[in-house]
Amino acid sequence: MAITIYHNPRCSKSRQTLALIDESGVETHIVQYLTDSPDAATLLDLSRKLGLPLAELLRRGEREFKEAKDLPPLDDNKALAGWIAKHPIVLQRPIVVDNETGRAVVGRPPENVLALLP
Repeated sequence: MAITIYHNPRCSKSRQTLALIDESGVETHIVQYLTDSPDAATLLDLSRKLGLPLAELLRRGEREFKEAKDLPPLDDNKALAGWIAKHPIVLQRPIVVDNETGRAVVGRPPENVLALLP
């Protein structure tokens, strides 16, 4: 089993989620998405795996979201994916994917990740 976590080391929920994964002993691939931003296709794939529209993965309290002048319509997943790829700080965190099954969860609360772990 291998897990990918889209991680922000400055976020306490992301650190707590990563700690739960580490405790399980599962192989973990860490994507620090603020410096290694997922592209639009990856974001659309994450949305599909989570079963959520991209609009539900936005951190609407972030300054970049609130002050955005170029924000596309929130119901346009393709355009929104391109926008999030340019503004990764607005992506909900952490997102955790089981690489073998394709199942995914948002680690808020961190215990959500337990559904993916053995």
